[in-house]
Amino acid sequence: MVHILGINLPDNQLARFAFTHIYGVGHHTAHRLCARLQIHDKCKVKDLSPFQVTSLASFLSSPGTAPPLPKYPLATLNHVPPPTTVSTQELQATFLEAQKGKTIKNTDPLKNLKIESELRREVRENIAHQRMIGSYVGRRHAMHLPVRGQNTQNNAKTAKKLNRLDRHS
Repeated sequence: MVHILGINLPDNQLARFAFTHIYGVGHHTAHRLCARLQIHDKCKVKDLSPFQVTSLASFLSSPGTAPPLPKYPLATLNHVPPPTTVSTQELQATFLEAQKGKTIKNTDPLKNLKIESELRREVRENIAHQRMIGSYVGRRHAMHLPVRGQNTQNNAKTAKKLNRLDRHS
């Protein structure tokens, strides 16, 4: 078992599905993590190299301070490849000249990733804020009733049971 940030990832599961065991990482984010860390879609957790495991742990611990992704130029639909006699430096120089007038917005969607305790804290603060301002959603949270418009005729007993606060006497 691979242990990352206090979470055990099952060995025989595909890596991109195992990443969803981390609170705040869904299928889409897990797919982006695999692409960023160069993990194949069919790679299982037990097949991850130690370098990939450490890079994943370091990225998830502080995604805001991770190095940015390199910018590679994309070819247009009518692109004709240059002759092989042109050097790489000349190609890069022409690319940079072409991009001077354009502003490339390269925002990394994983840069603002919040997971585990940070995300749980934010959700708790949002619920507390809703309760404090006295909104309808906040009152429903305070009464331990369904919040998102579910039918309460039949399932209110279940919601009250599941949302009950543990009171210690």
